[in-house]
Amino acid sequence: MAFNFNEKVAGEPSTLIVDSLNLAFRWKHQGRTDFRYEFDKTIESLALSYKCKKVIITADWGSSEYRKMILPNYKQNRKEKFAEQSEEERIAFEEFFEEFEESLELLAEKYVVLRYKNVEADDIAGYLVKYKDKFNLGNVWLISSDRDWDLLISEDVSRFSYVTRKEVTLENWDTHYNVTPEEYISLKCLTGDKGDNVPGISGIGPKRAEALIKEYGDALEIYNCLPIQSSYKHIQALNDSGDSLLRNYELMDIITYCDQAIGPDNVQDLESRLG
Repeated sequence: MAFNFNEKVAGEPSTLIVDSLNLAFRWKHQGRTDFRYEFDKTIESLALSYKCKKVIITADWGSSEYRKMILPNYKQNRKEKFAEQSEEERIAFEEFFEEFEESLELLAEKYVVLRYKNVEADDIAGYLVKYKDKFNLGNVWLISSDRDWDLLISEDVSRFSYVTRKEVTLENWDTHYNVTPEEYISLKCLTGDKGDNVPGISGIGPKRAEALIKEYGDALEIYNCLPIQSSYKHIQALNDSGDSLLRNYELMDIITYCDQAIGPDNVQDLESRLG
């Protein structure tokens, strides 16, 4: 008999959106290459815990072509890291990704799996959240340890991290961040993202970014205030690198730019699959 969450989960419409590669690394860190059935059971358990009738699996398929057009060195640091792997590490990664592919095939027997060449799961999740009313997703739980997904949090969109075992919601936001949800994108634009090889403004870390946001407003308002009169080196760097704020908005704002990042043909396919 086919698996049907509608028979197991009662209540209002709700949806689990899974960052599948991110979650799969749970087993990579354990050195596991036989996790496909445990992966399936984990997602089923999460859906039942959060009373989600719908489950949508999102998956990366290479780095974002959209972002590489804006910043050619986007995620280049990861390629360099992989190039420095030992033969043993290379084989372990190949075995991990083979099992991940098998896991996606297994998951596709039960759930919608959304994956497009040169498109990242972040953007697919962003699109689903942006148009969640259109797709009747209801209350949404994001499953990812990636704090970039906190850009998607709103009154009825929350995130659970399997790494920290913590939830990030609109209600407990202040326990995680010193800026508002609306200001979070500005914090990221100012500080950058080392993991994705996106440079921030030299000398500006979270504390200085928070102070700038408090004094001048969001990143776009800060840009409009440039040049700022100051002898501080980080302000001088900001004056010299104002265009980086606009670039970083395009790179990091996964709600505003998800349509472009996914591409019109893929958007059409996504919408047809979700009905």
